[in-house]
Amino acid sequence: MEKTEILASMNKIWRDELDNEAITITESSTANDIEEWDSLSNIQLVVATEKLFKIRFNSAEIAQFKNVGEMIDCIKAKIG
Repeated sequence: MEKTEILASMNKIWRDELDNEAITITESSTANDIEEWDSLSNIQLVVATEKLFKIRFNSAEIAQFKNVGEMIDCIKAKIG
C-alpha cells in the first residue's frame, strides 16, 4: 500500500472520529493544526487507525510520532 493510499484512508478516519468533514490532513499535519485533535481524540484516532489497518502501535511508537507522516511510515512498515 502506498503512502498516498494510507493518507487517504487516514483522512476518512480523522473526519469520522473528529466529526468534521472539512478536515484534510497531510503528512506534516500535527495536533496543533486541527482544533478538534486533542489528547482524548488522539486515543480515538490511534485506535481507529489500528482497527482499519489491522495493526497495533506500542506506546513508544505513539509517543515518538511528531506528525501524521511519521504515523504513516510506521503503518507502512507494519503492513509491509
